[in-house]
Amino acid sequence: MIIRTLKSLLGGERDVKGPGWQSRRLLLSPDGMGFTLNDTLIAEGAELTLEYKHHLEACYCIAGRGEVTDLATGETHPIEAGTLYALDRHDRHTVRAIGGEMRLVSVFNPPLTGGEVHREDGSYAPAA
Repeated sequence: MIIRTLKSLLGGERDVKGPGWQSRRLLLSPDGMGFTLNDTLIAEGAELTLEYKHHLEACYCIAGRGEVTDLATGETHPIEAGTLYALDRHDRHTVRAIGGEMRLVSVFNPPLTGGEVHREDGSYAPAA
């Protein structure tokens, strides 16, 4: 059984930050669960263009307000507490926080190893 608190991760190696985002990584590949579970913050006003070429991601918004744009179709969808978006086709997308800091519970498959940050193309490196 794994028991972990968000408080215990803050400021440690599982608390990963980049321009406009912070990912508190509750479960990682070494935990053996087969997926990653993150508590993710997107700063108000941040606009992140991402494409997880090697991972599938699902995000569930629990606070704040924003939007996600599918860059293949140009469609923009509002995001607020209670909204899920899933990148089931490695979708290139832009996520924006427009109503305060947006807080997401995000899941990655395959799992992250821990220190990943977005590469220039908005992706993470392939799982090792």
